[in-house]
Amino acid sequence: MSEPREPREPRESREPGDTTQRLPVLEKEREGAPTGRESQGAPPARSEELPSRAHRFWSARRVPAGIVAVALFVVAGAFLYDIAAVRADRQALSWRRTLARELAERPLDDIWVRVGAGVAAALGLWLLLLALTPGLRSLLPMRPVHPDLRAGLDRDAAAQVLRDRAMEVAGVQSARVRVHRRKADVRALAHFRELDDVHDDLDTALTEAVTGLGLSRPPKLSVRVRRPGKKG
Repeated sequence: MSEPREPREPRESREPGDTTQRLPVLEKEREGAPTGRESQGAPPARSEELPSRAHRFWSARRVPAGIVAVALFVVAGAFLYDIAAVRADRQALSWRRTLARELAERPLDDIWVRVGAGVAAALGLWLLLLALTPGLRSLLPMRPVHPDLRAGLDRDAAAQVLRDRAMEVAGVQSARVRVHRRKADVRALAHFRELDDVHDDLDTALTEAVTGLGLSRPPKLSVRVRRPGKKG
């Protein structure tokens, strides 16, 4: 019996003047080795779940914050200067003496005391309202498509899209659209066709357009169609 022989590597046969070189042999991919697509940095599957509803965007409130900061700076600076002047053995300013006398002598049921208290309470409630509400009412949040991405659509832009879609409906002469946070009012003038047919086509077309906007909370449609008024 002949013993099994190990396979021999092919020898290179070179002739004088032959410049042919041996080609490299490609090895098979090992089990578990990354494939070409994986080695090129293919994005891994994300396990994060998208939020079910997008929240409104919060406003920076730069203008109200700036006004309050400037007012507090002026008032605090005036009081601080007057107190420092009194500590330096100078006479207090006339406006502070008048204010102290009025607060000490006027009764609480005086009309000016009530007006001042009402103004102060209104300003305080306004500041609390600004601090507790998101603001940016003109920006409608869109439906989330990525965990790290948020998008919004301006209400005027949404109204323009719905108006353009309404003008494509046969029989519509003009249309006016106002988009609110939860409602879209559409007023159209029809110069031919039956009003009911125009209304049904408008409702169908605008429903598809609202869905295509991709908003997190699609506004409810309110469509009204009427004939244009007679001239003269």
